[in-house]
Amino acid sequence: MLSQFYPPIQGGEEQSVSNLSRELAARGHHVAVATIGPPESPPFEEIDGVRVHRIEGTIQRMQWLFAETARHHAPPIPDPELTFALARILRSEAPDIVHAHNWLGYQYLPLKALGGPPLVVTTHDMSIVCATKAFMYDGAPCSGPGLGKCLECTAAHYGRIKGTITAAANSIMGSIHKRQADMFLPVSWSAAAGNRLVGSDLPFQVIPNFLSDDGGPAETSYDSYLQQLPDSPFLLFVGGLRRIKGIEILLRAYEGLRDAPPLVLIGYDCLDTPNSWPESVVVLKNWPHAAVMQAWRRCLVGLVPSICQETFGLVALEAMACGKPVIASRIGGLQEVVVDGETGFLVEPGDSTALLASIERVLSSADLRERLGAAARARADQFRASVVVPQFERAYRDVIARRQLQTQKAASARSA
Repeated sequence: MLSQFYPPIQGGEEQSVSNLSRELAARGHHVAVATIGPPESPPFEEIDGVRVHRIEGTIQRMQWLFAETARHHAPPIPDPELTFALARILRSEAPDIVHAHNWLGYQYLPLKALGGPPLVVTTHDMSIVCATKAFMYDGAPCSGPGLGKCLECTAAHYGRIKGTITAAANSIMGSIHKRQADMFLPVSWSAAAGNRLVGSDLPFQVIPNFLSDDGGPAETSYDSYLQQLPDSPFLLFVGGLRRIKGIEILLRAYEGLRDAPPLVLIGYDCLDTPNSWPESVVVLKNWPHAAVMQAWRRCLVGLVPSICQETFGLVALEAMACGKPVIASRIGGLQEVVVDGETGFLVEPGDSTALLASIERVLSSADLRERLGAAARARADQFRASVVVPQFERAYRDVIARRQLQTQKAASARSA
């Protein structure tokens, strides 16, 4: 597995890679993860049967390049140090498959070109076609890449010089990535369409994110976190505390609620995280995933008001697995998870009035919450590890078989 971040660094993508790695290890596979590690983490450790290698490149040591101190992202172009580190890990682990999840996969491309193992790529975001990964332009979902638009967007996001370099590098490497990947595994049809896989001749299969089959850790394991939650029933948002996740829209809707229950936000700081919050809002940062799951079990309703092209919506699925109705934006992969009127409600992204109306509707009826919650739990069961992980195994076997066939044909041609 190539994942630029991995727990204890938290986020939806990191949790997805961790879930898949642990489940594959539990099914008897030898699983190793290469990831960019925070300085305080050991360079190697084994977690739940998964061998975790933490590496660092030249770019990561240039502190001034990164606005977020905890997340020094992989660059959209091979960093020689990262590539050499991956070569060392490949020699020691000898994998049959390399499964990339983000720009750390770009660091593998020189090794793949030299005959490295087959490359499978999961697209969790729009990073193949979008250098900012969010697929947003001028505050709204982007209609597609274009030279002028991309340069404008990356300049606003990264700064003009770094943005221009990032946009150019991602455009070049994205094209190479598409040619060298043996299989793409987008997490939703929205991700497949956004990354221009649909309608192309590139091999891809949609395999969604998933949840483990067990019920999670005991509630008493996280008392120090759970004691920070309100004593009374509350609304819950989980995710990056940033504009594209709909924070501003949510706060605007919450202001209009009469007799409002507490609003709890559990997440992590981003570049555009607000500096202050309304007194009635409880903000909790950097919680472990297991504690977040316990918070879902205690809340009234889950809120996912994103205004960006969410490729999946793992937090919505986690809330549903805990038997909670979800009110989410009608955008991207969220529409493939939340069933409007059955497991919760979908509202137009950016519409605080519609969001407010849906929250009021769910809060007004305990019977409605119970009905939606029961349907949500049943829907979430369709995304369990026992259902989804075999799809990854089949994809791996198909790719390995194709590589073996290509090798046999090449050998036959040389001997002819």
